[in-house]
Order: sequence, then C-alpha cells, then structure tokens
Amino acid sequence: MGSLFDGIGGFPLAASRHGIKTLWASEIEAFPIAVTKLHFPHMLHVGDITKLKGWELPPVDIIAGGSPCQDLSVASTKRLGLAGERSGLFMEQIRVIKEMREADIQRGRTAEYIRPRFGIWENVPGALSSGTPKTEDFRIVLEEFLRINFDSIYVPRPYTGRWESSGRILLGTSFSLAWRVFDTQYWPGTPQRRRRIYLVVDFGGTTAPTILFDQESLPRDYSPCLRAGKTFTAPASAGT
Repeated sequence: MGSLFDGIGGFPLAASRHGIKTLWASEIEAFPIAVTKLHFPHMLHVGDITKLKGWELPPVDIIAGGSPCQDLSVASTKRLGLAGERSGLFMEQIRVIKEMREADIQRGRTAEYIRPRFGIWENVPGALSSGTPKTEDFRIVLEEFLRINFDSIYVPRPYTGRWESSGRILLGTSFSLAWRVFDTQYWPGTPQRRRRIYLVVDFGGTTAPTILFDQESLPRDYSPCLRAGKTFTAPASAGT
C-alpha cells in the first residue's frame, strides 16, 4: 500500500493488522512523520504530494488517502469545498493514481494486474452536501475516480437532490466503487462519535461493495460506546 496525507499513520496501522505492508507514505508535517518513523521504520517517506510523480513511486496494490477536510466540513465558515486550497488537494490523489496506472500499462500490465488495483478515500460526511450547487463536490469525487478508467464518463447528481450515506457503482465486471459513512462509536476502543465517509474503488473488478458491505467482516454487532446526551458540555454562560 501507499498512503497519501498520511498523518500519524492510521491507514498503515490498519493495513498492518490485515497483513498489508505500506511501502511509502506522503506527509509534510514533522510531528506525524516522527510518529510513523517510530512505528513503521521501514516505510519510505516520499514528501509533499504536489511534488510526487506516480510513475516514479514504487508501484503498490492500494493507494489510500484522506485528503484535507477543512473546506468540506459543515463546521467551515466559508465552506469552499473542492475549490478550497486544502480540500482541493484531493485532485492530487487522483493524479498520482492515474500516473502510476498509466506507467504500469506502459510496463505491459493489463486488466486487474494494473497497479494500484484499489483506491481508498476517507473524508467528512460534509462532502456529501458540499459544493455549488449543493452535492456537486461528491459528484465530482465520484466522477474523478471513474475517469481514471473511463475518460469521458459523466456522473449525474442524484434525482432526490442529495447523496445517500451509502451507495455503489458497478460498471460491467472491470470496475466497482462503493461508499459508506461509518461512526466510530460503534467500533471497539473508540469512545467518541466521529462520522466519516469511506470510499473504496476496485479499478479491475467488482469487489468494492463486498469490501464495504460484506457483514462477514463485522463479526459482532457492537453497541455504541457512548450514550446520546441531552446536556451541554459546559454551562451556556461560560461561552458562546
């Protein structure tokens, strides 16, 4: 695996627990890099994503990344979406995947053997409603992942006017995409409410929905770690 916007190595940690080795990671902040160098000493640090060339990176089966969410979040004051300087870095993730796959095609690989075979994107649920008009940003996210395989494809906005919290796209037997919103309160060891979109793309097959929706991967039905509360975290008079 290759990890973009690596932070303190969340994706490499998850990967290591499932027998997946992370060959390289892209991060620019000093403290997160120090953390991952401690826990993943053999992982190559490749630096700023805007300076990476997909054809120069060691080829990997999976490229994962959670591009900056500040401009997509509902907590953002301006909420610039993908047009924002930080969240717009999502397009760099698309570029790196494209460049690596194109280089692998030049090496003679075809069909499901072109690397990376899988792409993973993580972000805030606000991405589902961000953009002008609303919902446009997530439409662009879907379209950009699809265009890695299909140059001129167009993804329409949902007829209901909003994106659901889960969905899938299947194109024949050679491409699949699925997304799902998870909440950490339903996972052991994370006593907090933190909702995130996870989007998985299989560029060479139909496994993306299986990866996100196959219940065999969830052996227990965990109850929430925290109960819903009805009080303020601090007296209202203490601040805004």
